[in-house]
Amino acid sequence: MKHVYLDNAATTPMDDRVIEAMLPFMRGHYGNPSSVHSHGREVRSAIEKARKKVAELLHASPSEIFFTSGGTEADNTALVCSVESHHISHAITSPLEHHAVLHTLEMLAKKGKIQLSILDVNDKGEINMQHLESLLQANPKSLVSLMQGNNEIGNLNDLERIGTLARTYEAFFHSDTVQTMGHYAHDLSQLPVDALVAGAHKFHGPKGVGFLYVRKDKKIHPFIHGGAQERNMRGGTENVIGIIGLAKALEISLEELAAHRTHIEKIKSYFIEKLKQDIPGVSFNGCSAELNKSLYTVLNVSLPPSESNRGMLLFHLDLEGISASGGSACSSGATVGSHVLRAIHHPADRDAVRFSFSRFTTIEEIDYTIEKLKALYTNSL
Repeated sequence: MKHVYLDNAATTPMDDRVIEAMLPFMRGHYGNPSSVHSHGREVRSAIEKARKKVAELLHASPSEIFFTSGGTEADNTALVCSVESHHISHAITSPLEHHAVLHTLEMLAKKGKIQLSILDVNDKGEINMQHLESLLQANPKSLVSLMQGNNEIGNLNDLERIGTLARTYEAFFHSDTVQTMGHYAHDLSQLPVDALVAGAHKFHGPKGVGFLYVRKDKKIHPFIHGGAQERNMRGGTENVIGIIGLAKALEISLEELAAHRTHIEKIKSYFIEKLKQDIPGVSFNGCSAELNKSLYTVLNVSLPPSESNRGMLLFHLDLEGISASGGSACSSGATVGSHVLRAIHHPADRDAVRFSFSRFTTIEEIDYTIEKLKALYTNSL
């Protein structure tokens, strides 16, 4: 069978329609958007149309959207600059956040700029909301940073509930929405979030581009200096090709969201049932097997102890042409164990594999993957 790609939480294949939208800006529209001549004005106009489209899709104002190099830069900007701009001295997060959030907050704490509190989570990775409220009661006007959808175990957090609580205690609420943008609708005119982020390559757009949303009454200062681009919020010549692709990818994803979700949920449900049927002792990490509590694009599988597969399962799958992940793929191939799995006390003798799906995933690919997993575990148990 052809190569099976089940690592869409790491990155998604680009949609052909996105590539078509980008091509004119590779070939003919090459002006610098900061230039005042016609070539520059033409490209500047395209960037602003893209910004307007993103804002329209999210029910935000174009002045609240800032293009970045991706989710990591957007997270860093939101966290560092909200602390400095709003004179925040205390931050609250969870042990399950992406390292773009955790490492940034740990750096701020190490420098003495904030006191950092880590929320309690249970063995399914669900955050303790009572703990959050007690921390906010003791530390009003904190920074709260909690992701909407976990990139490893798929757990969904209720942004409405968290944001309402944050507003009660005058906190600045930032959410890493990299895994949910383009897969869920966001009405930022209603959602009580002060800042959120996106990376285009998670919803069939290009790599190296994302955006930061900052509510207009919670403005922050720039993170990157050196130019007046992005309304003086991010110095540096814009990634024009990427921005065009991002806007087109988000437009397609949200316009076709219902159909894509229906397809992917069928894929995920089928995979869960086949795993239960064919792999004795299989279980699922976090809430990833509960469709109403997790990303429909992510399934984190805990496989029974196996001496022949232990630590080598991803390698064995790769030999069979199946691409999956052991956790977050944003560590440049590092073999350091997942901090998320440690936080939920995943047993060390069981392999954990994150399978993640897209609208291009097929039932035939799932059947092939099940066949190979079954062979690996039938021979080892």
